[in-house]
Amino acid sequence: MKNNNLVEKLSLQVASFQEGFEILCKSYNFNEMVKNFLHLLRGNFLISDIVAYQKKQSKSEWEIIVSKSNFDKSDLSFLTESSNLSITYLQNQKYDVSIILPLSEQSVLGILIGHKMDKSSFSAFDKITLQILLQVFDSAHKAFLNQRKEKALIFELNEKIVQLNNLIETGIEITRYDKKDFLFELALERITSLTNASSAILQIIKNDKVEEQLSFPKGINFEEVLTSEFKLESGFEFNHVTYLFTLAEKETRNGITNFDEIDKLLIDAIAKQVQASIEYQYLNSLAIEKEIMEQELNVAASIQHRILPEKLPLIDGYDLAGVNIPSSEVSGDYYDCVNLGNGKTAMIIADVAGKGIGAALLVSTLNAALYSYLQFDIPLAEMADRLNKLIYKSSPPDKFITFFIAVLNSSTGELDIVNAGHNPILLLRSDGAIEKIDAGGIGLGMFDFGIPFTGQKLLMNSGDKLFLYTDGIPEAMNENEEEYSDEKMINFLKNNSGLPAKEFIDLIVKDVKEYVGRAKQSDDITVLILKKD
Repeated sequence: MKNNNLVEKLSLQVASFQEGFEILCKSYNFNEMVKNFLHLLRGNFLISDIVAYQKKQSKSEWEIIVSKSNFDKSDLSFLTESSNLSITYLQNQKYDVSIILPLSEQSVLGILIGHKMDKSSFSAFDKITLQILLQVFDSAHKAFLNQRKEKALIFELNEKIVQLNNLIETGIEITRYDKKDFLFELALERITSLTNASSAILQIIKNDKVEEQLSFPKGINFEEVLTSEFKLESGFEFNHVTYLFTLAEKETRNGITNFDEIDKLLIDAIAKQVQASIEYQYLNSLAIEKEIMEQELNVAASIQHRILPEKLPLIDGYDLAGVNIPSSEVSGDYYDCVNLGNGKTAMIIADVAGKGIGAALLVSTLNAALYSYLQFDIPLAEMADRLNKLIYKSSPPDKFITFFIAVLNSSTGELDIVNAGHNPILLLRSDGAIEKIDAGGIGLGMFDFGIPFTGQKLLMNSGDKLFLYTDGIPEAMNENEEEYSDEKMINFLKNNSGLPAKEFIDLIVKDVKEYVGRAKQSDDITVLILKKD
């Protein structure tokens, strides 16, 4: 019968227990929760005096939380050690009940309950009620901790979302800057803000030496940042220069602390964004330089195209053809045939050491001077000397021109020749004999020591062929880096010299290209052939 009465009385308390649980869960902090719980105990048992203590760790000292009486250290003797819930009912003591309640966060709650106002002892119903209320507190405390963790997680997630948005905005803004100083200042400012760092520095290191240091905020002590107990680093290397970011002292509500994994991800991300911006600026500058270079090459190529003959002169009793095939946009080879009047024609072939714009400009200088000198019927040896002095003054030390000129008197077949350092020009006689024309002097612009050039005179007979070429023919290489060779060129000349001049030119160019195959053309190809009927 008594058990039925207890169950009936407890069932009437269910709503009160639920209400108590909700009150406890709404507490702002642990101390307030304990105060609210003690209030529930007073209301249920009509107690005048109650004291609460806490151990923040199981082995730490007791700290008083709530007391209506004067604190007495001797009261701590009523709190016995226990790893589980312990309720001790005391007899004839200052307190009626001693409670030890281990909590889920490794702390311990100790409660001392004084005498009831009516001086009665704790009944069976009171003891069961007390046990249930302690379980309610323990559950409410666990719910409180979960709510606190949930709030902390939500706060952390919101913080990460803000950091992510700021990181995206920083990345977009960084790409807008084309001046490194502004780029670095923005990066330092943003990474300091994103990680809550006290300060940040950027060191620019070249050849193991710090070339430049920047900071945010400005005016900080660089050494203090570099030697800080709490620091974080990230960097990258580009174009043999190292860029090193260093953060110091992460600021939180609880003071200075270490940086975490998210901070490491953020500083790495900012460093990569800065690296990408620097690389983009570098590649963009290269693209602009390339565009300017291409424009200059186009101008040089157009000038050179105007220098090279569009059409060779017709010489009565002779067959003449020539071609220039550059290995790049601008050729360093040059050839021309100039009608001097009175049945005379000058045939010129030249090769500048090197390629590109510098070679093209030197060719242009040679062409202008050559046309000027040819007007005055100057002896070829003297003209070569004048050209040598001009080219020597007009070119850098590593530039010179190999040059060959032959003036043909078409009525007599006489050739007036000077070879200034050029490949031996070939004269194929009608009987198959080969004469090599290599006498003359040094290449134009090599030296200016007053060394005289030597001229030579030859006579072309019916059926003879004069073959002018640059080294792009014999030195053409295939994929195995094997040269076409002088021997192969001479044999081709002998075997195909009976063809018309234009067909011969086309065929030798084709033969060279077939020999080279997939290999890149290594040098300019220039060929000129004169055949006497």
